[in-house]
Amino acid sequence: MSTTEEAFLVGLVGDGVLPSLSPALHEREADAVGLRYLYRPLDLPTMGRRPDEVGAILREGAALGYNAFNITYPCKQLVLDALDEVDEDAARLDAVNTVLVRDGRLVGRNTDWTGFAAGLASGLPEADLAHVVLVGSGGAGSAVAYALLAAGASRLDVVDLDAGRAEARAASLAALFPAATVGAGGIDLLPALLAAATGLVHATPVGMHHHPGLPVDRALLRPGLWVADIVYRPVRTQLVAAAEDLGCPVLDGGHMAVGQAVDSFRLITGVEPDRDRMRAHFLQLVAAGR
Repeated sequence: MSTTEEAFLVGLVGDGVLPSLSPALHEREADAVGLRYLYRPLDLPTMGRRPDEVGAILREGAALGYNAFNITYPCKQLVLDALDEVDEDAARLDAVNTVLVRDGRLVGRNTDWTGFAAGLASGLPEADLAHVVLVGSGGAGSAVAYALLAAGASRLDVVDLDAGRAEARAASLAALFPAATVGAGGIDLLPALLAAATGLVHATPVGMHHHPGLPVDRALLRPGLWVADIVYRPVRTQLVAAAEDLGCPVLDGGHMAVGQAVDSFRLITGVEPDRDRMRAHFLQLVAAGR
């Protein structure tokens, strides 16, 4: 049986996943390449299941014929103990967002970091990685930091409201990328760091529809600084708008969102999706308020 004759059943496991754009994004691309593909949100509260039951949910799903799962908050780390295999990058990140069912085995991957890396390479191909400042050291921030260092960032400073968390993340990254300089601290370091930085990446919820605002003081932005945001609802966040107004090269959060979906789709189906088409579908879905 050829790949295009197969039917794929995929689930998204997490808390609050019913409004996710992923089902429509994956299914539209599958339609475009001629695949039979159903993507269903598996919302923990709706199912009456706890986050620590994620392993049992995956096993039950695999027994029912699911081919793969995407994993989101709050299960990206909890799922690790339930997997039969985890690739090196996901193990280093201590987080999995894609689980493939292969011959009854659960195989974990992480496409958050590859998604950001691909977005950076295509959206800001000339980005100077000499000194990047990252705001946010949570799960998304960790994936972004890993992508930046893997892409060759010479110096990365991670700042967070929780300085201790940022310092712990920086220490683990420094061990993985010994050729780079990795620093960390509290938000109060931003003025001094951004004065000398070549790039800024924002990886916190600030700027989302229900969390409006600027994550950094507008006065700290300048034309010579490239700026990337991972927030994608709205796509043009207040940070992106402020940076564009100053003439900064910018990368909106849709690039990471689409990038991780592209990589997950490829892993699940073995078919190469059309990145530009998925980006266009994504922007349509956001504009429609999906």
